[in-house]
Amino acid sequence: MGIFDAHFHIIDFDFPIIENQGYTPPSYVVTDYQNETAGLNILGGAIVSGSFQGFDQEYLLKALRQMGPTFCGVTQLPFTVTDDEIVNLHNHGIRALRFNIKRGGSEDLSKLDYFARRVYDLVGWHSELYIDAKQIPEIASTIEKLPAISIDHLGLSEGGLTHLLKLVNKGIHVKATGFGRVELNVKNALKSIYETNPDALMFGTDLPSTRAKRPFEYGDIELIRHLFNEKDANKILYTNALKWYFK
Repeated sequence: MGIFDAHFHIIDFDFPIIENQGYTPPSYVVTDYQNETAGLNILGGAIVSGSFQGFDQEYLLKALRQMGPTFCGVTQLPFTVTDDEIVNLHNHGIRALRFNIKRGGSEDLSKLDYFARRVYDLVGWHSELYIDAKQIPEIASTIEKLPAISIDHLGLSEGGLTHLLKLVNKGIHVKATGFGRVELNVKNALKSIYETNPDALMFGTDLPSTRAKRPFEYGDIELIRHLFNEKDANKILYTNALKWYFK
C-alpha cells in the first residue's frame, strides 16, 4: 500500500534556522528523509515549514526540486506578500499556507480570515493550522466559513477532540500525524474523525519529529492498518491527502 506523507519537515542549515522557544532543531536534509523512509513506499508528500524556518522559502524550493513533482510544500508567509510572489511559489510546488499558533514563526492568527481567503482565491491553496483544538471555540466561527482548512496532529489534546469533530463534520481536514506528541487517545481520535467524515484524515510521518516525546515509528502506520480495513486505511494513508494537495 502506497503512502502520501502529508506532513514532514526538511531542516537544512544552508538556509536560515531561527531558535524557537529555546529550541533549535537538528539537521534533517532530503537524503536523511529518503533514507529513513526507504522501506515505507512513500509515493508523494508535503514538506511543511516549521516555526524555526520563519518566512524563508529558499530551503523549501530546494527541497522540492530534490524530492520531485509528487511532493509539494506548505509554507509560512507574511500577509504583506505580493500576489506575484504567491503565484511564483505555486508554480514551484507550494500548495498550502501554514499558521503555527502553537509555536509561532508564522503570520498572526488575526490575519487568518483575510489571508486564507486570499491564497485560496488566488491559487487554490488551503490553510493549515497547528493549534491545540481546545482553542478552537475562540475561532470556530471564522474557520467554519473559510473555504479550505486542515488541522495538524489530531488537534493535539483530548480536551479539544469534541471541538475538532464539530469542524470535521463541516468539512475540515485533519492530519493523522505526531502520535508521539499528542495528549489524547490516538485510536479513539482516529476512529471518531473517520466516522464523522471518511475524507478528513490524512496520514503523515511528522519526521524528524522535532520536540515530540516519542518520534515517528513504523507502528504508527501499523496502527492505522490494524484499526481500519484496507479500503479505509488506503484513504487515510494515501488518497485523502493526494486529493487535498493535488486537487
